[in-house]
Amino acid sequence: MTRHARNCTAGAVYTYNEKKRDAAESGYGTNAKRLGKDSVKSFDCCSLTLQPCRNPVVTKDGYLFDKEAILQYIVTKKNEYSRKLKEYERLRRVEENELAAEANNKQQARMERFVNAEKPTTTPAHKPAAAATAVKSSDLNATPSTSAAAAAAATSTSVSSISNMANGHEKKLPSFWLPSECPNAGAAKAQKPDATIYCPVSQQPLKVKDLIDVKFTLLKDGDTKKSLIAKEARYMCPITHDVLSNAVPCAVLRPTGDVVTVECVEKLIRKDMIHPLTDRKLKDKDIILLQRGGTGYAITNDNLQAKEKRPMLQV
Repeated sequence: MTRHARNCTAGAVYTYNEKKRDAAESGYGTNAKRLGKDSVKSFDCCSLTLQPCRNPVVTKDGYLFDKEAILQYIVTKKNEYSRKLKEYERLRRVEENELAAEANNKQQARMERFVNAEKPTTTPAHKPAAAATAVKSSDLNATPSTSAAAAAAATSTSVSSISNMANGHEKKLPSFWLPSECPNAGAAKAQKPDATIYCPVSQQPLKVKDLIDVKFTLLKDGDTKKSLIAKEARYMCPITHDVLSNAVPCAVLRPTGDVVTVECVEKLIRKDMIHPLTDRKLKDKDIILLQRGGTGYAITNDNLQAKEKRPMLQV
């Protein structure tokens, strides 16, 4: 009777555990691993620095940033745009100069053709006769040796014509694999840079005026020994006093920046569309869903599984 154990190798069935073990040892197959808690950003951390926000701000798409980090990002992008704009203007001036020089060369060539066409091309009558007499005398005085030398010279000329060191090719690199010898090599074409600054996460247009200050309500747990960053539960909903975490969907109220739970929004706020703390009238655009990190459950995020593809082992 076959032993019923995980490491039993006498069975007729290639079990799932054996397949996983052999795939891990052989280096074949796809490695799949669920992302743990340490691999996911916390809901109150900046999307750039991945650290808890000191002065949190949120975009209209719900992505949280530290104010200092996102402003530094915007300034960096503006400086990059200024640098690209200067380079674009320089390349455009170079192109304009090249076009002007090419137009001048074409105009000069047309003038030379016109001048050459106006010059007389007739020659005196005695010169062709003298040239014909010289040709006849040279033909009569030609010997077999000179004819062979002429044929050898003609052969050498034809051979040297295909050489890469003749006919003006001596200054050209024969290394066709170099980047400078590629067909598309040459001066870079001027392309005007895009002045729009995009969000580093959503890739949507981002403006400073669209950043909304966020106000987290501290959790009243009575623990004064631990620092705020060391605490796992730091904030709560100011209306329901529920603890905020990655497992709790949150929303930001635009007029005040308060962070509340989505459950509070659906059950309390959307009934009358009135802010519970200030009694201000709200609109749909004033409720911004806060993008949060994952919790390890598939319902929280779209994809929480990391895969590494490797060659497949055919059994």
